[in-house]
Amino acid sequence: MKIVIDGFGGDNSPDEVLKGAALAVKELGIDIAITGDEKVLMERMKELNISDSHIELVPAQGVITTEDAPKSVIKENAGTSMGKALYYLADGNADAFISAGSTAAIVVGGTMVEKRIKGVKRTALVPLMPCFGGGRYAVVDGGANLECRPEMLQQFAVLGSIFMEKTMGIEKPRVGLLNIGTEEEKGRELEHETVKLLRGTPSINFIGYVEGRDAPVGGVDVLVTDGFTGNVFLKACEGMGILMKQSLKNMFFANLKTKIGALCVKKQLGDIAKQLDYKTIGGSPLLGTAKPVFKAHGSSDAVAFLGAFRQAKMFVEKNAIDEMTSAIAALGVKEEA
Repeated sequence: MKIVIDGFGGDNSPDEVLKGAALAVKELGIDIAITGDEKVLMERMKELNISDSHIELVPAQGVITTEDAPKSVIKENAGTSMGKALYYLADGNADAFISAGSTAAIVVGGTMVEKRIKGVKRTALVPLMPCFGGGRYAVVDGGANLECRPEMLQQFAVLGSIFMEKTMGIEKPRVGLLNIGTEEEKGRELEHETVKLLRGTPSINFIGYVEGRDAPVGGVDVLVTDGFTGNVFLKACEGMGILMKQSLKNMFFANLKTKIGALCVKKQLGDIAKQLDYKTIGGSPLLGTAKPVFKAHGSSDAVAFLGAFRQAKMFVEKNAIDEMTSAIAALGVKEEA
């Protein structure tokens, strides 16, 4: 198996990309292609004492930034590290793609270069979030589509369910539709029409409406919503996490007595920090593409990139794309331009 990665995507590239690739070769037994300035990559590999065994360098010039138009990855910026990686996958040279670069460019590139699964109306970003018990739940869509129709959310539910089953090992994932209440009359027309479709979708384990507070406490495995609402939900969760972390820090370091208390629960605090750390997840898939595309966190280090490689490897091994293709076909929808 070969996975291609954008060598200059992310805040800590290319060093952390290279170190993550070296870890993936050693721990996962995969081949890796890294795109970017070949001279710089070779120099950094030598400096970091990284072997080129099972690592291929693919020459590319330049980097797509958040200032560049996302669509530029298709033509004018096709020769950049991200563009080359996308076309490397599209040409059949790799089994999956990873980048910690511009999210918008990855969504556009994944959709236009790799194409969509036949019948898929829109691709969706799927961040994995922590919940009670050490588990994870998926938010579909996490921000790729600001406006959605009911049939799009139905597809998101199907794609997200397969992803959680194949990649996270959850049998019959619980799928919930995010709403402002669980009562039938609550919500917008979007939720009212979507819930009808989801109740009539036999391939998913639909549990009905769920409120935002239900997800972090383990009430759902796949949280379905439009990209605008999903992104607001994610940012709110992120803000609460920062608040809790800072509040605990202030409490435990207030005085000598509380510092002693912190020492007594040091392991438990470490476990919480680990559960909340994005590095343990690695990446978010762009579901609905015809080939595996993963978005790594922009601040990823070597461990986070290793997590992204691990997730992509499992996604490929479990034939998730084939399962998704069959499931979308079973819905009987027409492909959308």
